[in-house]
Amino acid sequence: MNTINVVLADDHVLVRDGIKALLEDQEGIHVIDEASNGKEALEVIKKNKPHVLIVDIRMPELNGIEVVAEVTKNYSDVRTLVLSMHDSEEYVVKAIQAGADGYLLKGASKEEFLKALYKVAAGGKYFTGDISSIIMNNFVNGNRSLDNTSTETKPEDPFNLTKREKQILNLVLQLKNNKDIADELQISKRTAEVHRFNLMKKLDVKNLMELNNKAKEFELV
Repeated sequence: MNTINVVLADDHVLVRDGIKALLEDQEGIHVIDEASNGKEALEVIKKNKPHVLIVDIRMPELNGIEVVAEVTKNYSDVRTLVLSMHDSEEYVVKAIQAGADGYLLKGASKEEFLKALYKVAAGGKYFTGDISSIIMNNFVNGNRSLDNTSTETKPEDPFNLTKREKQILNLVLQLKNNKDIADELQISKRTAEVHRFNLMKKLDVKNLMELNNKAKEFELV
């Protein structure tokens, strides 16, 4: 089997180190370079021409979706696998529209991660089972309703909350803990924790009382 040359793009060193350590144990996979932001990722790709780019969504300079779009446009031989903690329709649809060959959540198992990587490297597509099949079917069928999934926020919402973040907000304000939220939305507890943390950070609040007051002030619920 030919060696699969991989570039990792993620702004967290620990994440890159973890992925690299996992891949180094696999025969036929070689991590040839890394990048800590979007612009650096494009420079690395231009220099190395890898078979697969594994890229996070939220990065400095250029985000992962912008990087995927540039790679799709300028490096058609480079396959792209988005590895993200975000499972909202907005991010998934934007990634697909940018040309991503795969989309996998960071909570995925080692086995699923490797399966996705091999499939993408072989020219296929891989989208984690946590992503709604309805979204995928609509996209494949060219349904225009997808154009609306990336604009779920109200015009008066200054925080641009995604559909998933609004769901989390509602559940948090119902005093549900991370386990309850995970069960309700059928996601992992870790993913629920990350969404909750990002929501608090996005709204710049430190506790439930501040969150409740800001939600009411801006009519977010």
